[in-house]
Amino acid sequence: MEKIIVIGGLSAGPSAAAKARRENEQAEIILFEKGAHVSYATCGMPYAFSGVIDSRDKLMVVKPELLQNRFNIDVRLNEEVININTKGKMVFSNLGSYNYDKLIFATGARPVVPPIANIKLARNWSTCRSMADFDKIVKLGLATASKHITVVGAGLIGVEVAENLIEAGKKVTLIEGASHVLTMWQKKFGDFLERILTSEGVEVLTSTLVSKFDIDKDGTIESVITKDGNRIPTDFVILSVGIKPNTDLLLAEGAESIENGALKVNEFMETSIKDVFASGDNVSLKNLQTNAFDYFPLGTHSNKGGRAAGVNALGGAISFKGAYKTAIIKVFDYTLARTGMNATALEVQGIPFKTVLTVSGATPGYYPGQKDLITEIYFDPETERILGAELFGEVGVDKRVDVLSTAIYANLKITDLSQLDLAYAPPFSPAKDPVVVSSFVAENIINGKSEQITVEAFYELLNADSQEDYLLLDVRSENEYERGTIPGALNYPLDDLRNHMDLIKSKNKNIIIFCQKGLRGYLAERILRNNGVERISNLAGGFKLWSMFSDQIEVPEVVV
Repeated sequence: MEKIIVIGGLSAGPSAAAKARRENEQAEIILFEKGAHVSYATCGMPYAFSGVIDSRDKLMVVKPELLQNRFNIDVRLNEEVININTKGKMVFSNLGSYNYDKLIFATGARPVVPPIANIKLARNWSTCRSMADFDKIVKLGLATASKHITVVGAGLIGVEVAENLIEAGKKVTLIEGASHVLTMWQKKFGDFLERILTSEGVEVLTSTLVSKFDIDKDGTIESVITKDGNRIPTDFVILSVGIKPNTDLLLAEGAESIENGALKVNEFMETSIKDVFASGDNVSLKNLQTNAFDYFPLGTHSNKGGRAAGVNALGGAISFKGAYKTAIIKVFDYTLARTGMNATALEVQGIPFKTVLTVSGATPGYYPGQKDLITEIYFDPETERILGAELFGEVGVDKRVDVLSTAIYANLKITDLSQLDLAYAPPFSPAKDPVVVSSFVAENIINGKSEQITVEAFYELLNADSQEDYLLLDVRSENEYERGTIPGALNYPLDDLRNHMDLIKSKNKNIIIFCQKGLRGYLAERILRNNGVERISNLAGGFKLWSMFSDQIEVPEVVV
């Protein structure tokens, strides 16, 4: 009879144990969990702070009794494995020693606690990773007279916590050491979301590090002190600055890992040590785009990896090939998503790429409540293969990012997207879906019919005092122009553009066109090109994106 030991009871461990049982009724399966709970939803914790998830019990996805009774798994709660001898195939806990035939190591990761002065003396702070953390935050941060909470770290969890604390009626300061929140995304997208957070009442401090907690004689934090000397009075602090894989036991046995300690596993979830499998936030998977080991600490991968480990520990051959950094987050009424490699990652890898950005309706203009969707796609200029994408909007972001994630897995070209048979009905999509629109625009760029300039590149140009080198044309209506435009822009409305052709040609300058979102700019570009004007760029996303990206807005004087 095969004996399987699983270490870790959060997500990958129970997934592995349950799948192993489904594959083999006779195997002896023991699951060790050092805490008092198994299979709880850490990703759901922020939403329980605000009451969106209305009870603590709903965070308990699977109870120990279910694993014991339905799956006949020997669940050992509050029993911590403290040593492993992989040569002798033994594990040692705080209560005893056990032999195994196959070991599944699913110990996850622990929160990083930065070296903040007085943190060891302070009591009213917590990380946000375990049920013990959740209970402490609820008890000291939410169910008391605490009015202000400081969240340190603006990654996925930190931003979600900040949002839900606002919804719970707290005042919130969000502190991030990097230049923008949500550093998985390009800076402009992080900045877009920062504006949303600020508009909803979150005080956001970027490029800021915490150096000290000011505490009273009882160890209560009274204020947070930043390295630049800023003092933030607060009642509670939540730390969400990163995680470190719990892999020390196997590293001591010689297991191979990446720099952060995450264990290298192959597609069958086997570590470099014979008969030892691993899955969850403690492993490094292959990045399917770079073919290098990478770190993907998300629940989707933990569950898929655990399932594969459970089968393969019993002789199966299910593969989990890897991932490529698909992620999504809701913040108030907005959603931000990504998949694959963005511009920053591509530059680091030295991979050539082109960018196409569109602003289009997630639903038709005639259907009530239309919202814009910003889609930026990165693709290979030679093969046209899609390399990555980032999206921002209020409606339909999840649908489109999953389409683009699937396209990356299938090695589709950006020009293939216009051929997809996507679901269409007015409540869900316009006749030309934003994904299809991105493909159309990319085709025009590839075929030399259009050229985009990003807001980042134009910002550098505008601030380089080189306006004499280009002519900036605002092709929106006069009313739109008068409400605000980009400094230095001339207003030649699209429908009147042909009447200014001779003047435009006489300037003999590089021309940058913009409208509100991009479509009229493209139409203006075609008019000019078809009249012999060649040196033209269309500002990607138009004035809408510029106004989200930059504070440089000019309100022209109206001559009556």
